[in-house]
Amino acid sequence: MILLASEGSSITEIADRVGVTPKTVSKWVCRFSARPRRRTLHDRDRSGRPPSIPLAVRLEVVQIACDRPDKKKFRDIWTIWSLREAVKERTGFELSSTEIRRILRDEKIRPHRVRMWLHSPDPNFRTKVRAICNVYLRPRGGTVLCVDEKTGMQALERRYPSKTPNRDQAGRREHEYIRHGTRALIAAFNPHTGKVFGQVSKNRGAAALMLFMERLAREYPTGPVTIIWDNLNTHVGPQWEEFNRRHGGRFRFIYTPLHASWVNQVEVWFSILSRRVLKHGDFASLGQLETAVRGFIRHWNEEEAHPFRWKFRGEFKRRRAA
Repeated sequence: MILLASEGSSITEIADRVGVTPKTVSKWVCRFSARPRRRTLHDRDRSGRPPSIPLAVRLEVVQIACDRPDKKKFRDIWTIWSLREAVKERTGFELSSTEIRRILRDEKIRPHRVRMWLHSPDPNFRTKVRAICNVYLRPRGGTVLCVDEKTGMQALERRYPSKTPNRDQAGRREHEYIRHGTRALIAAFNPHTGKVFGQVSKNRGAAALMLFMERLAREYPTGPVTIIWDNLNTHVGPQWEEFNRRHGGRFRFIYTPLHASWVNQVEVWFSILSRRVLKHGDFASLGQLETAVRGFIRHWNEEEAHPFRWKFRGEFKRRRAA
């Protein structure tokens, strides 16, 4: 700022070029004009108590928090207390947990939080995702169905009745339960109408899936049908070529990329089912579980069926060469 001012640039020009406000430029130019010395360019001492923690120690806190913990202490992520011990061991300074939190907050570091990241190694990821998105947006006629299985739906009976929420008190649920077994749901979601066709079965085996697909073919007896599903072992094989021949070649199968089943919109509907029926459900038998799931499918189709405002927000990025 001082050098630009000495060259004759205006306050506004300097502010735009340096990226600060004109007020800041004016302050430093006036300060240096009054005392044209190198020391004038340093910040003045702040009011209040001087810092008790050296800058080097604060930097050590940041560096340690950005590293992985020592495997010898059987830790995979940092806690405030373990970070405090590591700082003391490395620097000799015993910081309070409050100061550790303050430093991490100022630097916007959360070492205890870990987000899942899943990479698809499918070499045709770009082509497959675009093909599926094109089917969602610009179908070539006929019916589009997203098919998948939801396994492990547990019929859990709470040992004691749950309590409803009250003023200044959250609802409560006893942690003990009686397990009555599990069921699987095979479902087909129509991304253009929001309708769901489902079948509750004991498992998601090949026989159950073939029975479901035969019922699906009867549900859509005419016209082409595009099936979007993942690469599960029961989804591939010559049995589906034979299935297609039995139904006049009306079916077309599109497979999601490896580790990218989230491209299948039926997964969105499964999450709705889990939140509204399964997560807080109380089922005294497998029959009650099946009735609840079938009832929700019927209610959804009659009252709430709608296309999802689904959008692929990922970016196709090439991996850097090693």
